[in-house]
Amino acid sequence: MRKLAITLICAAAMNAAAQMSESTPVSIQVDLAKSQGPYTPIYSWFGYDESNYTTMKYGKQLLKELHDLSPVPVYIRAHHLLTSGNGVAELKWSSSNVYTLDSNGKPVYDFTITDQTFDEFQKAGVRPMVELGFMPKDLAATVPGVTDYQVHYPGSTISGASNNPPKDYAVWGELVRKYTEHLVQRYGKEQVSTWYFEVWNEPDIPYWHATPEEYNKLYDHSVAGVRAALPNAIVGGPASTGPASEKASMFLDNFLKHCLNDKSAADGKPIPLDFISFHPKGRPTVVDGHVRMGLSNELNAAGEGFRIVAKYPKYIHLPIILSEADPEGCAACSMKVNPSNAYRNGPLYPTYTAAAIKGLFTLQDQYQVNLVSMLSWSFEFEDKEYFEGFRTLATNGVDKPVINVFRMAGLMSGQRVGTSSTGQIPLADILKTGVRQSPDVDAFATKTEHEAAVMLWNYHDDDVPAGGARVQVTVVGIPAGVSKVLLQHYRIDDTHSNSYTVWKGMGSPQTPTPEQYARLKDAGQLELLSSPEWLDVSGGKVKIDTALPRQATSLMHLKW
Repeated sequence: MRKLAITLICAAAMNAAAQMSESTPVSIQVDLAKSQGPYTPIYSWFGYDESNYTTMKYGKQLLKELHDLSPVPVYIRAHHLLTSGNGVAELKWSSSNVYTLDSNGKPVYDFTITDQTFDEFQKAGVRPMVELGFMPKDLAATVPGVTDYQVHYPGSTISGASNNPPKDYAVWGELVRKYTEHLVQRYGKEQVSTWYFEVWNEPDIPYWHATPEEYNKLYDHSVAGVRAALPNAIVGGPASTGPASEKASMFLDNFLKHCLNDKSAADGKPIPLDFISFHPKGRPTVVDGHVRMGLSNELNAAGEGFRIVAKYPKYIHLPIILSEADPEGCAACSMKVNPSNAYRNGPLYPTYTAAAIKGLFTLQDQYQVNLVSMLSWSFEFEDKEYFEGFRTLATNGVDKPVINVFRMAGLMSGQRVGTSSTGQIPLADILKTGVRQSPDVDAFATKTEHEAAVMLWNYHDDDVPAGGARVQVTVVGIPAGVSKVLLQHYRIDDTHSNSYTVWKGMGSPQTPTPEQYARLKDAGQLELLSSPEWLDVSGGKVKIDTALPRQATSLMHLKW
């Protein structure tokens, strides 16, 4: 009995402490006078495996939406731009059939499918990040154990000959030259000079069926081919996996040493490198029946990559493009296949992304490198079930909650400014143990001459029901003479900017009526929490109170 009484007393004390924690407001301070560097639009980059989705109904619609979410250029990266095939997309596969050999063994170049893809980029107003891959069937070298050119999902789609090295590296270089030359002729030197040309994808794993040294040779011939057609082209790589493992870390490091110290295998000249790319990823799991995110995995991988780059004075200021930066590694693996991917439909995904944005900027500042992109490998899948649980921005033309965090980020501009929060989890702790105890209730803020924006979130790795937080945001450093500011408060949570909740409330229809579809379309847009309101400023300071549910994200946009 005594043990039971002690247990009950302890449980009551713990419950009281939890209630006290939830009732004690979190204080967030934003100092507009404390600049932390420019707000680089790292959010305005997206990508997908299936390049042929670019020309499909909902792909074209989504491209236009991505253009519209940002005041700065939006970049699109896609796989399979050089892969052989009929131009029909399927999960983790596309093709352009740009290169074949005729009956006499002479190269035939056909840009029909390529033109359809890049024309849609042009119509939408987005800029391509031209990923040079994968190997055309008639150019692929023979690799022991590799028999099929294409392996269909759910098989190991990277095990086919489309990921073999070329039979002849000079012929590959000429293919790249002809491809770049065609893009310049069709879209103009001025436009194509603003694009990024990236060599291959994740050559440190079986996306590349050869050695790291052979990848370096591929890189040399690729950039030589691009530069032969467009001397001022922006070229880089290696698009390796996140350097969280010793193997991936070594691959990135050795690639940089190659570019720094060696001569090009293509022409014997110094090796061009205009940007550095790699892919940090998280690692969600299922624990006790719920999803547990792996934010620490993604941030640790990014930090290790930044550390490697920072070792080289010649490269420390080069743009770093995280050309896939995601909560995990397989966009086409639905939550039906991988239950740990159940985070993708609701507000957890955008909240994770908000916390990752701040973490990446903090790591950039720590290593004094130049981060320009946090590319979200997420787009859409045609002809799939509504909310099937793919890593996508939209489902059958209906925007999912995650796209709204990128819309929020597009409303931020200018300089990053200092923030502090009594509810934040320090980055060092997130890197070490993730967000597994208390939630991370934190903020990230920017300012320009006449406005400021504060993104705040209540994030936890564990996707379980929990109480929200009362938050008081204090913004100081508003210019002298300003007596009022206009607040527009946007929110993503279970009941705002959330088509998934609305869809479930309809009974999860797979064939929604026109009226239901219109409601879903509306629910997918970024939503205000309340009407815009004018707030009084006193001594350059304004205070804003709000309730922030678990796994919710807000953007407080202030104008004066």
